[in-house]
Amino acid sequence: MLSQAPGDDFGVTLIDQSDSFVFGFSKLDVMFGRTSAEAVKLPYAEIAKPGVRLLRETVTAIDPEAKTVTTDADTHEADVLVIALGADYDYDATPGLLQSGNEFYSVAGAERLATLLPDFSSGRVVIGVCGAPFKCPPGPSEAALLLHDQLTARGVRGECEITFVTPLPSPVPPSPETSRALVGAFAERGIEFMPGRKIASLDGERGTVLLDGGEELPYDLFLGVPRHKAAAVVDASGITGEETYVPVEPRTLRTRYPDVYAIGDVAQVGVPKAGVFAEGAARVVAAQLIAEAQRGEQPDGYDGRGSCYIEFGSGRVGRVDVDFFSGPQPTGTYQEPSVALVAEKEQFGSSRRARWFGS
Repeated sequence: MLSQAPGDDFGVTLIDQSDSFVFGFSKLDVMFGRTSAEAVKLPYAEIAKPGVRLLRETVTAIDPEAKTVTTDADTHEADVLVIALGADYDYDATPGLLQSGNEFYSVAGAERLATLLPDFSSGRVVIGVCGAPFKCPPGPSEAALLLHDQLTARGVRGECEITFVTPLPSPVPPSPETSRALVGAFAERGIEFMPGRKIASLDGERGTVLLDGGEELPYDLFLGVPRHKAAAVVDASGITGEETYVPVEPRTLRTRYPDVYAIGDVAQVGVPKAGVFAEGAARVVAAQLIAEAQRGEQPDGYDGRGSCYIEFGSGRVGRVDVDFFSGPQPTGTYQEPSVALVAEKEQFGSSRRARWFGS
């Protein structure tokens, strides 16, 4: 948006330590062998926007008062600073997770499981969420349903159990209708659902998951969603204060520092950690900056709305449209799974690939 604004008001420096972007939903495609990790990577080198300078560097320090960012290569000064460092995974917060289990929320983790799942033919799979909030709340539900499909296609579903454990009270708390549909889908497929339970640790030698209250849950294969945290460099900057993530004014995404914004998973906004909400926040910040530069009318604030596509298996996709700010409580509207929504989800991804990467 800034690169396409009229005039020459903006020079944008985009800093990222990675060489490519991956849609979050693509990790499930990799995990279940639908595609390769290399195929879902969108190289940042293909971004060609006027006025945008892309630097592949690792951020090592942030000074929100001076609006400077130090990297492993240089120090960069800004007139406006937008912090969008996402959420990191805190693997150590769940003892035994990496030593005795697997995670499927990173590309590397999904790649590893793509080699392990085809050889799993009997026993109990536990899909466990190790802490909340976490990215893409429907993700673990999708993993359970797609795993059921894969085991069924291989003819070994009868020899396998699937248990889904989450600290949340329901699969998608803002939308009771969506949650009921998912719980119904679990029941139809013989997937055990354990809501409101916290995972303390994994014991690989005994093959058990330790839950809150001391209960032990046996497993043969553990697929985990790691606890999330802000990057260490964000904590060290002091911008989080006493909070876990960066506090912002929800409608403008402004931090307590002038001309410093935070968007996406790193921001404490009151919406889920999901790409569609990060995109919505980015649009609001860009619109505000353009209005200020052109002395125009300020846009409406961030509305906290977003749509999430949900893989129900059997070649169908559902959708939930969530509104977090309009009323006293978040609300969600459910659309039943269909083949038409499969195409809509694909168009969602392809339209953004074209806009951002020209591909």
